[in-house]
Amino acid sequence: MIDSPKPTSLKAVMETLNAQEAAKPSSGLTSKEKRARTVARLVLVQALYQMELTGTGVETVIREFSDHRFEGDLEGEKLADADEAFFGEGARAIVKEQATIDRLITDRLAAGWRIERLDTTVRAILRSGAWELKFRPDVAVEVVINEYVEIARAFYGETEARFVNGALDGIAKDTRG
Repeated sequence: MIDSPKPTSLKAVMETLNAQEAAKPSSGLTSKEKRARTVARLVLVQALYQMELTGTGVETVIREFSDHRFEGDLEGEKLADADEAFFGEGARAIVKEQATIDRLITDRLAAGWRIERLDTTVRAILRSGAWELKFRPDVAVEVVINEYVEIARAFYGETEARFVNGALDGIAKDTRG
C-alpha cells in the first residue's frame, strides 16, 4: 500500500473549510454531514492517487478504505467521519467517466500541456473536483472549488492552490454555464 503525501496540516484545512461552510447559507446538509463530505473529498484524492500509483482497481481501493483506512485517522481527523457513500460514488464515477473528466481538465490546461504532465496528486484533486462539477449539480460550485483549493493548499501551497482554483473555475464555467 502506498500512502499519498500527507497535507502539511489537515487540521488547518478542516478548520478553514468548516469556517467557510459556517459563513454560507445552508445547503441542506447538517454541519456533521458537511464535515463528512470534506473528509470524503480528501480521502477520495488519496484513493485516486493510490490507484494511479499502484494500478489497483477501484473496487479494491474502496474495499481497502472501507475495511481498514476509515478506522484510522490523519493528523487527528477521524477518517471514520467520512461520507463513505459519497467517497465510493466519487471513486467509481471518476473511473467510469475518466475520459470525459480528463477532457474537461485538458481543455483548461495551457496550450501544449497534457494531463499526464501534472503531478499525480494535482491530477487527483482536479479529477475529483471536475467529477463534482460535471456530475453532481446538487453540490454548489463554490463548495467544490473551495474544498479542493484548500486540499491543494494543504498538500502544496499557494501556487498549486491558485492553479487548481483557475482550472476548476474554468471547468465550472464549461459544465454549469
